[in-house]
Amino acid sequence: MSSLRFKALEMLSFKDYRKDNAVTVPAKLSELFCQNVFSEETMREYLTKEAFTSIQNAIKRGTKIQRDVADQIAVAMKDWALSKGVTHYTHWFQPLTGSTAEKHDSFFTPFESDRAIERFSGGMLIQQEPDASSFPNGGIRNTFEARGYTAWDPTSPAFIVGTTLCIPSIFISYTGETLDYKAPLLRALHAVDEAATDVCKSYFDKNVTKVIPTLGWEQEYFLVDSALYQSRPDLVITGKTLLGHSPAKGQQLDDHYFGSIPTRVMNFMKELEIECMKLGIPVTTRHNEVAPNQFELAPMFEEANVAVDHNSLLMDIMARVAHKHHFHILFHEKPFAGVNGSGKHNNWSLATDTGENLLSPGKNPKKNLQFLTFFVNTLKAVHDYADLLRVSIASASNDHRLGANEAPPAIISAFIGTQLFNVLEELEKVTDGKLSPEEKTELKLNVVGKIPEILLDNTDRNRTSPFAFTGNKFEIRAVGSSANCAEVMTVMNAIVAKQLQNFKKEVDALIEAKGLKKDEAIFNILREYIKESKNIMFEGDGYSDDWAKEAKKRGLNNLKTTPEALKKELDKKFVALYEELGIYTHRELEARNEIKLEKYSTVISIEATVLADIARNHIIPCALNYQNRLIENVKGLKEIFGDKEFKTLAKEQMNMISEISGYVSVMKVEADKLLEAIATAKKAPNSQKVAEAFCNDVKPRFDKIREASDALEMVVDDELWPMTKYRELLFTR
Repeated sequence: MSSLRFKALEMLSFKDYRKDNAVTVPAKLSELFCQNVFSEETMREYLTKEAFTSIQNAIKRGTKIQRDVADQIAVAMKDWALSKGVTHYTHWFQPLTGSTAEKHDSFFTPFESDRAIERFSGGMLIQQEPDASSFPNGGIRNTFEARGYTAWDPTSPAFIVGTTLCIPSIFISYTGETLDYKAPLLRALHAVDEAATDVCKSYFDKNVTKVIPTLGWEQEYFLVDSALYQSRPDLVITGKTLLGHSPAKGQQLDDHYFGSIPTRVMNFMKELEIECMKLGIPVTTRHNEVAPNQFELAPMFEEANVAVDHNSLLMDIMARVAHKHHFHILFHEKPFAGVNGSGKHNNWSLATDTGENLLSPGKNPKKNLQFLTFFVNTLKAVHDYADLLRVSIASASNDHRLGANEAPPAIISAFIGTQLFNVLEELEKVTDGKLSPEEKTELKLNVVGKIPEILLDNTDRNRTSPFAFTGNKFEIRAVGSSANCAEVMTVMNAIVAKQLQNFKKEVDALIEAKGLKKDEAIFNILREYIKESKNIMFEGDGYSDDWAKEAKKRGLNNLKTTPEALKKELDKKFVALYEELGIYTHRELEARNEIKLEKYSTVISIEATVLADIARNHIIPCALNYQNRLIENVKGLKEIFGDKEFKTLAKEQMNMISEISGYVSVMKVEADKLLEAIATAKKAPNSQKVAEAFCNDVKPRFDKIREASDALEMVVDDELWPMTKYRELLFTR
């Protein structure tokens, strides 16, 4: 392994990646935008008026596309794809593995012994049967009942990657249960659209016919040289380093953050942006992140469904482009100890088809009351379903990051800024029932009316808050960098949909039962919501021990680990929410919970096995090799010098020999115990107990092995050390 490490480092010194991988960027990136997307503009060119109207109605209103029209769309899509050199098509979907999936079929169809054509029909467009027996299903189906179906999602545009036409799709079982991230997301988006539209039309703007949840994600990642990556078995198999001594210089100087982007990395970013433009992914921001060799990119916000697809597609494209530039990309939330991990902030809002952002105030009291309505209802939703939001960002890899200095704690709280907090406190004082003319005037002029002015200066962010209002959107900061955005977006839109339904019922009841005017009823309900939601509003340091104590007093859960969080997922309240909104059946939710638990246990099991293997097969032999050299040195000293002089001269070598023996003993004993703990954990009676055993009995054993290995790294001759070191992984550009 040490030879592999040094070969990798030597290779770097002889290659001019800056020159060899230089990228020429077109004068206008905008000219490339949607070049490989079956966009609205392309549809107008290739579709008949009937087909174009039909697909637009499906996208905007959810109407069904008739089979004969689907045939027209399929032919047009095929003709467009063939003009781009495409030979195959695939239903591109997002199974519960955490990555995307595709099965390619050719347009090629023989129809006589020596003749063939390219064929693509409406049936082939709408549905595909990928078999897909090995995807996670949580017990929904047996392996011998393998049939699964993908179904076209017309709300997300088809696109081309290489020579393949990719058709965004949902994935369901033969019996109709969802087996992917997209289908529940679409249901949640539909639910919040209906609920929010109902509130808008009833109280604020009768012209609103649709509300669209929007999402702007921020993707953080690390880049590691491919040769160095291949020299680390832990990185290759688990996506993170399981051991490694921190370098003398890490991120202490903050000199990487927003610094000059290295040339080789810039070449990667340029090519990535070109590919993103072609695929309609509107990336606009790139920069160095806090940790060495850590970076971030972010797009303009989009409709949530398309944004989720774009993020999943982007992660795939990033890996491909990185490979061309001899990089390996790391999406793991904590690939290196001692430096910041990576997140994927999800910026969520609601927009109307009339062009308004419902989380942005307007120019008159009515628009500001609309803003307050959706703002307060969102806070109430997060308050009532905080644990469900925590579940949505739970994973073995994100557990390493939550609560550390670069990520929010596992306690779900909301930061809204002092000025808005003061506004809500004023609204708490609203009179119960009918309002006096003076109170109405005061509210409109000095409370609601001043919100736009307040927000002008309310642009600061609390980076310790998992849920922060940032001017015209809420930023969900706790999402992990490797996560599929769909899960947290499904939860976010579902809980807001349910809350808006409740709000509408309560306001209407006050109007009908007590004869209150519309605005009076809204103020009365918002007042109660503010009182009920105050426990999650926190403006201070989320990392502090004081906040953990205060949160406990407020009744907020601190679910620090994934098994703790997942235990809450099947709460009757959460199951009822999903079933009422038609997002999951009880069976589907149980299956997904089972899948997450199994994945958690499997990830920890793999990491533990790899760590034990590295300890026994790489680190211990290396340490013994160096120890033998020291022993030979001591023997030589004894032969040359007398006993008295020898003891003085060989003292430190003898201490090192003893020190190495101690560390080797710890590693061997702990590696054996680790393997025993894995075997014991797997015998637990159910998935929840297995996950808890891996969390509480297996994972804590990592530390002793790592501590001994990292100590040996500082003792053993650098030329013998088998694992590429942190200083090489993090600072090789």
